[in-house]
Amino acid sequence: MKYFEILLLLFLIVCAITAVTAKRTLVTVLIFDTFGIIMSVIWILLQAPDLAITEAAVGTGINGVLLYITLKKVHEMRGTRDE
Repeated sequence: MKYFEILLLLFLIVCAITAVTAKRTLVTVLIFDTFGIIMSVIWILLQAPDLAITEAAVGTGINGVLLYITLKKVHEMRGTRDE
């Protein structure tokens, strides 16, 4: 189980670095969502199901949708697409 926890922590570090260095904003939003999902699993392993549910619902769900909608609106205003 320790190896799984270490692997999750390494994934968190990789997600954080990749989100900062990503050139496309859509990729950054998707990596941010992945970060939230990994954090939810870590909260479950730490036996904090209330935080896991909150992280999954708010951190990944609502924030991901809001960031995607904002990204779409910004590109509509600019007349460009992030492809």
